[in-house]
Amino acid sequence: MKQTKIEIWGGVECTCRRVGDAYSNQLTRNGHWERVEDLDQFAAMGLRTLRYPILWEHVAPESLDRPDWRWADERLARLRELDITPIVGLVHHGSGPRYTALNQDNFAPGLARYARMVAERYPWVTDYTPVNEPLTTARFSGLYGLWYPHGRDDRTFVRLLLNQLHATWQAMRAIREVNPAARLVQTEDLGQAHGTPALARQVEFENHRRWLTFDILTGSLTPSHPLWTYLRTNGIEEAELQLFIDNPLPPDVLGINHYATSERYLDERMALFPGMPALRGLHHSAYADLQALRVEGAPVAGPEVLLRTVWERYGLPLAITEAHLGCTREEQMRWLYQLWQVANRLRDSGVDLRGFTVWSLLGAFDWDNLLTQDGASYEPGVFDVRGAQPRPTALHALVQGLALQGDYEHPVLTAPGWWQRPIRFDWSVKAA
Repeated sequence: MKQTKIEIWGGVECTCRRVGDAYSNQLTRNGHWERVEDLDQFAAMGLRTLRYPILWEHVAPESLDRPDWRWADERLARLRELDITPIVGLVHHGSGPRYTALNQDNFAPGLARYARMVAERYPWVTDYTPVNEPLTTARFSGLYGLWYPHGRDDRTFVRLLLNQLHATWQAMRAIREVNPAARLVQTEDLGQAHGTPALARQVEFENHRRWLTFDILTGSLTPSHPLWTYLRTNGIEEAELQLFIDNPLPPDVLGINHYATSERYLDERMALFPGMPALRGLHHSAYADLQALRVEGAPVAGPEVLLRTVWERYGLPLAITEAHLGCTREEQMRWLYQLWQVANRLRDSGVDLRGFTVWSLLGAFDWDNLLTQDGASYEPGVFDVRGAQPRPTALHALVQGLALQGDYEHPVLTAPGWWQRPIRFDWSVKAA
């Protein structure tokens, strides 16, 4: 049944990523690990649904035989008292505890065992994201070499992706054996690739690749799929894909994360972009991969077109599961409010869009360097955690207004954002 309005959800940036042998935990850096009272602040804003971490790495860092539930017990009990529905995340851009990893055979059964333990301990929880953004995590960990296990080839990339999707399939099966009403809220970053005619094949490939998480889970990746041969050539067995064809796991909600950096522009004319690294792709040996919004003359689809494309492709309920911009407070307000307007236009036109998630309630650390350096930067969110206690920012009143009244007025919202003004351009291909 459709809701009468889009619900405002909240989210706490909770990435627990591994680089080499070192782990980095956003929850300790933003202080939420020590502050259960943050949840009361979220409730006071009117938030009634929260993407919330009960991460495998935190509960069972040494062994699934020795879990420590104290933190999770306190947090989930408080959420229940506050009448906030958690969408529980089990792995968030992580590789699991040290006794597993994304490229190991024990990752999927290990996560399934952990998922069952969570479901048995908290049988009232109904919404789960076993693995956040599997495709994004596979790219950063298996294709770009940024996160563990630091792969830089297609074979590693597809193995990490399939391991995460098998883990999701097994985890939801285990959870539903405990709670048949459990729902899968599957998140993934959504962008689009654009580029020059010379890079048409690379652009086409990347625009097929962006759908892999949802195509595989829904059983749509059959032998006629454009990337069937790509996956098979890079080591994925036919039986692995047939599992999803025969036993699909369509998400109950497709969670779409979209950022100003999500749309890309590919160009082989490296001389136009001095200082940019040359990438090597499946269909081209050297090209620049740029933020499309920063390139004058580059096409940009925008979030409304992209979200509608998801709806038309799958026909499944949607939610915007991350809405955040690292910038000035004025630009953060504009970005969030414009996405809120997009969500409502889509809903009014018949798109079944369930939730709009204000991400990074407590801000985010080091995402401008993709978490490769600890302590390099911080982006405030609805709260700024750089003081002794979280301080509400300009976003606070905006989010509270949207959650409690369904709208918000402020003079700053009438001006265009930087992504709509000429100041955004770092490069130009208009005359090329």
